[in-house]
Amino acid sequence: MAADIPDRAEVVIVGGGIAGCSVAYHLAKIGITDVALFERQQLTSGTTWHAAGLVTQLRATRRMTELAKYTGELFGELEAETGQATGFKQNGSLRVANTPARLEELARGASMGRNFGLPVQPVTPGEIKERWAPIDTDGIVGGFWFPHDGQVNPADVTQAYARGARMRGAKIFENTGVTRILVENGKAAGVMTAKGPVRAKTVVLCGGMWSRDLAAEAGVAIPLHAAEHFYIVTEPVEGLPRELPVLFLGDEWTYYKEDAGKLLVGFFEPNAKPWGQTGIPEDFAFGTLPEDLDHIAPYLDAATRRVPVLQRTGIQLFFNGPESFTPDDRYLLGETPEVPGLFCATGFNSIGILSSGGVGKALADWIRDRRPPMELMDVDIRRMQSFQTNRSYLEERTTETLGLLFDMHWPNRQFETARGIRRGPFHDKLAGLGAFMTEAAGWERPGFFGPPGSTPGVTYSYGRPSWFDATGAECRNTASAVTLFDHSCFVKYLVEGPDAARMLNRIAANDIDVAPGRVVYTQWLNEAGGIEADVTVTRLSEAAFLVVTIAVSQRRDMAWLKRHIPESARVSVQDVTSGLPMLALMGPNARALLARLTPSDLSDAGFPFGSSREIDLGHARVRASRLTYVGELGWELYMPAEFAGHVFDKLVEAGADLGLNMGGFFAINSLRMEKGYRHWGHDIGEEDTPLQAGLGFAVAFDKPGGFIGRDALLRQRDAGPIDRRMVQICVEAEGIPPHLHHNEPILRDGAIVGSVTSGAYGHRVGASLGMGYVSCPGGVSADWLASGEWEVEVAWKRYRARPQLRPWYDPKGDRLKG
Repeated sequence: MAADIPDRAEVVIVGGGIAGCSVAYHLAKIGITDVALFERQQLTSGTTWHAAGLVTQLRATRRMTELAKYTGELFGELEAETGQATGFKQNGSLRVANTPARLEELARGASMGRNFGLPVQPVTPGEIKERWAPIDTDGIVGGFWFPHDGQVNPADVTQAYARGARMRGAKIFENTGVTRILVENGKAAGVMTAKGPVRAKTVVLCGGMWSRDLAAEAGVAIPLHAAEHFYIVTEPVEGLPRELPVLFLGDEWTYYKEDAGKLLVGFFEPNAKPWGQTGIPEDFAFGTLPEDLDHIAPYLDAATRRVPVLQRTGIQLFFNGPESFTPDDRYLLGETPEVPGLFCATGFNSIGILSSGGVGKALADWIRDRRPPMELMDVDIRRMQSFQTNRSYLEERTTETLGLLFDMHWPNRQFETARGIRRGPFHDKLAGLGAFMTEAAGWERPGFFGPPGSTPGVTYSYGRPSWFDATGAECRNTASAVTLFDHSCFVKYLVEGPDAARMLNRIAANDIDVAPGRVVYTQWLNEAGGIEADVTVTRLSEAAFLVVTIAVSQRRDMAWLKRHIPESARVSVQDVTSGLPMLALMGPNARALLARLTPSDLSDAGFPFGSSREIDLGHARVRASRLTYVGELGWELYMPAEFAGHVFDKLVEAGADLGLNMGGFFAINSLRMEKGYRHWGHDIGEEDTPLQAGLGFAVAFDKPGGFIGRDALLRQRDAGPIDRRMVQICVEAEGIPPHLHHNEPILRDGAIVGSVTSGAYGHRVGASLGMGYVSCPGGVSADWLASGEWEVEVAWKRYRARPQLRPWYDPKGDRLKG
C-alpha cells in the first residue's frame, strides 16, 4: 500500500470537480469526516474550470429550484466560512422573452418560485434597458428580474468547498486516478486507484464525463455524453458596468455575463455537437476543443445585433470545451439501483455550478440516512433506463439536449432525436391508425390519434394544444362507447416462491394476501410513510403474484423490491414486461364487446371489480383484470407477445359497430384527472403519505406482520386531523380557462397554502382541472375547503378556483359497474 493514501475510508469520492468537492464538504459538515476524495489530475481539471459560473435559482422543477436556491445562499457564506475567495457576486439576472409564449413560460416559472419565497418580479422592455444598458430591446416583449441570482468563479468556489472539507478532516488526493470501482457480493466495497486499493462501504461517483464508462465496468448504467459548449470573451468594453446582471435570451440561444470589464457571451444552440463518442481521453485535463466559428456564427451574429457594442469590440477568446449531458437534460443523483452503496452526482447539463451546493447537501444526507432527504425523482438516477447507456443513442440525443436548456419547455413536448427504440407489438398497427407517438422511458406510445393513415403533426401550447379536440373526442368516446388503449409500456414483475406472499405483504401497505384471482391496489412505503411506488398486485396462485407499475419506474421499483427481500427468502423476481403486452378496453360498451369474443361470465356478479382471471379471447388465452384508470367500465388484457396481433385484430373487428376507437395517453391524463386518480412522480412520491394523498383506503393497518412505514402512518393518524391533504381543483374563469400543469400556487384568502401537482382539461366535465396539496395547521377539512376565497396563480395571474376532496366525475363510482 502506498504511504500517501489510506487503505480504507468511510466514504470514497471519485472526482475532484465542483460536485465531488461539494459532497466532501457537506459530508464533513454533518460529521462524516472519514472521507477520501481522489482526483486523477488536479481539482477542477475536467469541466469545472471552464464553466461560466452562472448562479441562477429558477429551474424547470420545484426540487431543482430548491437545490439551486440553497446553492446561491451557500455561496453568500462560503468565503467567510473558509477564508477562500469564491468570486461570488449577487448582481441578479434577467430572463428576457421575444415572444408572448416565452413570456408565459417565464411567468409560469416565476409563479412556481413564489411557492417557496423566490424573489422575482416582472420587468418591461424599458426596465430591462435600465438594468442592462448595452441591450437593444427591439422585439423584446418583457421578462423577469431575479435579484438573488449572480455569478461565481468556478475554480475558486471548488477550492472553497475543498478547504471547508479539509478543515473538518476530509482528505483530498490529487493526481490519484481511480481505475475501477470495487464490488463484492453485489455491494460497493471501495475503489482501485493507480496507487492501490482503498476499501469503503460507500463510494460516490462524481467523475463527470468519465462516469459512464467507469460505472459500466461495475455493471451500473449512468447514461451521459459529452457535448461541445461554446462561448466567447470580448476585449475590454469601455464603460461596461461591473454590476451588470446576468442576461438570458432563450429565444436567441444566448446568455451574457460581465467578466472583469469584458462580456462573456455563451450559447446553448440547437443541433449541438457531441464529443468523445469513443471515450474521453484519460489524460484530458484543462483541455479545450477546436474552434468552430461556422457552427456558432448564426447565434453570434444575432448577439451582435442584440448587443450592438459587440460589433465594435474584438473577441479575446473563442472557447470550446466539453460538458456532460443526460438523455432528459436533468442530472443524475443518488444511490445506483444495481449496486447498493454506490452513489453518483454527475451529468450536470451545464448547471453543475449553480446546483453544486444543493446536490452536495442532499447527497450527504442521503448517504448518512440511506434514503433521500426529500423527493428527488426529477434527478434520481433510478429514473434512467439501462438501454440509455447505448453510445449511438446518447450521441444522437445529445445533439438535442444541449439546446433544450434554452428551448421552449412546452407541456408534453416530445424529444425528436433517438426515437423509435422500444416498440410494443401494437406499434405499427396504431401508427397506421393515425397515432402521434410520444415517448416514456424509451417506449413509443400513442399520445393521440389523427385520421387513420395520417401522421399528425403537433403545435405545442401552454393553453390548448393542437391535439385538444382530438383528445376531447377520445375522452367523450370513452364515456359513451368504448376505447382501446395500449398499455404495453407498463412494467410487470412476476414474483414467485413459497415466501412471496409474506415478503410482498411486508413491502405493500395494503393486504395482498388475498385469494387467487384478486387484484390489490397498494403503495410501497418508506420508513417515514412516504410513497416509494404505486402499484397493483394480482395474485395468480398460492405462490405467484404479478406486480404492475409505471414505465419510468422499471429500474427503481425492481431495486426497491429486491432490496427488501432478504437473501434467505424463497422468492424469485422476474421482469416480464417485454413478453407480456397489455391493452386496456374502457367504456360502457366494453362488456358487450368482450362478450362477443369470450364465453366467460362478464357480469358484475361473475366478474366483479378488482378480479382477474384467464379467459378465452378469440383463439387466444389472455389474462383479464377488471380495473380502470379512466373511471369507466373496463378490463386490462394481458397476453403473451406472440398472441398480441391476433387479440388486437379480434377486438377491432368485434368493436366496429359498438363505437370502438383508439385512445392515447393525453386522453388518459384528462380522464384520470376528472376521477382524481393519482400519478406517482407527480401527485404522490417519497414525501407524501397515503393519508395525505387520500389513499388511506389502500392501507391495511391491522394485517398480520405489519408493513414498512406502518409506525410512521400510525403516528400521523393518531396525531389528529391531517394538516396537509390532496385536493381536487377546478379553475373558474370566464371564457377559455388557463390550463394547469404543475407547481401553480394555490391560494386561500390571498395567502399561498399549497401548489398544484398535475393538471389537465377535463373533457367529460368541461373544465380546467388539477390536483395538489394544501395545508392548514388545524387540519384540512371539507368545511375549511368550502370557506374562504380560493385562487390559483397561473403565469403571474390569479384565477378563481374551487377545491374539494372528491373527484369531479362520477364521485360514487357508479360508472365502473357499467
